[in-house]
Formats: sequence, C-alpha cells, structure tokens
Amino acid sequence: MTAGQIAGPAGRMQIARALRSLRARAGLTQSQAAQLAGVSVGTVNRYEMWQDRALLRVPTVRTLADAYQATPDEREALTELVKAQASGWWMTVPHVPEILDPLLSFEGACEYEHVYAPALVPGLLQTPRYAHALHQAQDSRAAPEDVEGSVRARMQRQEILKRPDLHLWVVLDQAVLLRQVGGADVMGEQLDHLLTMSSARNVDLQVLPFGAAAKPAGSGGHFVIVGRDDVGNPLESFAIIYLELHRRGLYLDSPDDVAEYKIMFDYLRSTAANAAASADLLTAARQEYR
Repeated sequence: MTAGQIAGPAGRMQIARALRSLRARAGLTQSQAAQLAGVSVGTVNRYEMWQDRALLRVPTVRTLADAYQATPDEREALTELVKAQASGWWMTVPHVPEILDPLLSFEGACEYEHVYAPALVPGLLQTPRYAHALHQAQDSRAAPEDVEGSVRARMQRQEILKRPDLHLWVVLDQAVLLRQVGGADVMGEQLDHLLTMSSARNVDLQVLPFGAAAKPAGSGGHFVIVGRDDVGNPLESFAIIYLELHRRGLYLDSPDDVAEYKIMFDYLRSTAANAAASADLLTAARQEYR
C-alpha cells in the first residue's frame, strides 16, 4: 500500500475498535494517550475513527499500542492488520485477541446482519446448551473451562439483538433442523428458541426446504453479510462478508465480492419458505424431538 491509497472501512473499523479498547483498558484520556505516545490529540482521535479512510502508518499504531501497554500478541495482530488494510480481504488466525475480533467490531457498528446457515444454527440464535455441545464436538480435547468461556462469549455476543436499530435476517437450510447437536433435549430446546426468536420484531427467520430450487453457485457454505447503509453520510456506510471456516474466518470487503454475496442472499431468501411456512417447518421439526 502506498501513500495516497484509501483504506477500506473493514480493516479501519477493526483497528479503531482495538485502539479505543486498549486506551480504555489503560485508563487514559486521548490527551494523556497523545502525551505518552508523543503524537497529537488529533492523531489519537483519527486512528480511533473508522470513518476516516486515510492511510494508517504501522509505526504510529505500534507507538500507540506500546503507550497503551498492549500485549505482544495484541501489538503483532494490530501491526499485521495495518499492513493488510487495503487488500480487500484478510483471514483471522486462531486465538486472535478478543480485542481484535473482527466480527465484534463490525456488529458493534452495523444496522443489519444477513446470515445463510446451511449446516448449523448461527451463533446469534444458539442456546447455551447447543453452543456448548457444538464447541465440544468441534474440539474434543478442549479444557472444560475453555469451552465454558467460548459459550459465555457467544451468549454475550447475542446482546446485540437487544438493539432496536439492528435487524437480523437468517436463512436456515432445512438440514439444520434435523442435524442433531447435543441430543434430542438440546435440539428440542434449540428449536423452541428459534420459534421464539422468529417472532421478534427485529428478526426474520426463513427455512430453505429440501424441495427448494438449486442454490446459487458459491453459496454452499455459511456466510454472513454485516453492514449499514447511510445515504446522508456515505462514510458511515459499510458492508463486510464473513465466510466461516474451520477455526478461523475469511473476511471480504471489495465491492465486487460484497455485491455478489448480496445477490446470492437475495436469491436464497426469495427461494426460502415465507415466515408462516418456515414456522410450520420449525414446529414439525420440533415434534421429531419430543
């Protein structure tokens, strides 16, 4: 990346959230942070504003991270993110510091989240027992306290559904309803929760039945579209694609990729059963676990 290039909103948002969180953890005001780092207050403020698309400099981010007493892992993760800020895509690594979790950064600023889930209930709609069983199945060697920590983090993430300005739209493949995770009791409870959430004011939940038309090419895996649209202030707008992989995630924010996945999601929700028919499919699946 050379001087004059513009950084995308995805990486900037992640960096801004991390720097704000690190400064807050250190108990510093922006003025105190600027004095410790040897930079201006304006620089501290600009690096904490994801709407500013100007180039970020690695040395400045390192200096700020050091002033905030970031851990070596946090400092290195921030540095790598700054280096990749204009690539149009990046991949998370296992055990990324929570303060740099990209999905949390994007969900904190988004107005909508669209999810296609072909295999498992998406995290925002999982019950604690379903999430627990899923984490155990994905890593049978994980320590119990690590599993519990992951479940708590997932439940905490669901707090965003209490925001009145957030709209969640989920298309579930019918196979998700029949694939047992944790046994019949866990699945019964999970399906009850899906039925409850499907009636929430800010949630749309559709089921893609087995008899539906073929899915569009490229939509075979779980994907999430997170974003916001602000016509009055385009700098406040963004859209990110998250592709869920084993132990890590792939993020895309190039306009072509975003447009392609938006078209795929529109096709999926137009093909899926409507709200009433989806509720019937959920109810029928629930009967299988009684």
